Amino acid sequence: MSDWLLSGAPRTAACELYCFPHGGGTAAEYRRWARDLRTARVHAVQLPGRGPRLHEPVPGSMRELVEAFVAHVPLPTDRFVFFGHSLGALFAYEVTRALAAAGRPLPDRLVVSGFRAPHLPHPATGIHRLPDDELLDTVARLHGGLPDEVLASAELRETAAAALRADYRVLETYAWQAGDPLPVPLTVFGGEDDRIAADELEAWSEHTSAGATVRLFPGGHFYLRERPAPVQRALAAALASTRGARRSTPC
Repeated sequence: MSDWLLSGAPRTAACELYCFPHGGGTAAEYRRWARDLRTARVHAVQLPGRGPRLHEPVPGSMRELVEAFVAHVPLPTDRFVFFGHSLGALFAYEVTRALAAAGRPLPDRLVVSGFRAPHLPHPATGIHRLPDDELLDTVARLHGGLPDEVLASAELRETAAAALRADYRVLETYAWQAGDPLPVPLTVFGGEDDRIAADELEAWSEHTSAGATVRLFPGGHFYLRERPAPVQRALAAALASTRGARRSTPC
């Protein structure tokens, strides 16, 4: 398939679900989903500079990241959905915009999670410029999600800091460019205790002409780890309800 994807086993009549990781994350985040989401074949996106691609150059901007993904990832022409959490939500959104601009087939649905609507100002924190230890401590304080075994190991801390620095550079140098709303239905997930407010999630509706729904789950920024079962059920329902204008069969 592609160095960009860690893909589950093919499933008959299954929707192709492409999962974009959070800042500092890897494709391993979605390994269980490949087993548990029975109606989808999960393709977890693996970014350069981490996991088995650790020694590859890391794109320095969202534009470079999107261009590389669109150029190197073979997407189907039918029955696929994008899911992205946190920075992955923004990445999935910009990939969808790039596909639309190129006149290529679009996902049946875009599911974004744990990220405010892209036209809203993002806090100018400068996290990607911090020293490693301060960067890790800041991310852990803002969002959590860093395992204790990573924080306890000097080698793992260095690797985690490098991945987070690369992703925060992409995020903190990103500037949304106005354009037409996507002709793709949007599903928006978020944690009830996350720092992102409900109205910041609801503002995603401005980025689609095909309708948007918002669903909040108990938990913080990584609510999808805290209680994965209801999130997976809601995602499966979103896949089952999708019937894109370009498709004869829903995912």
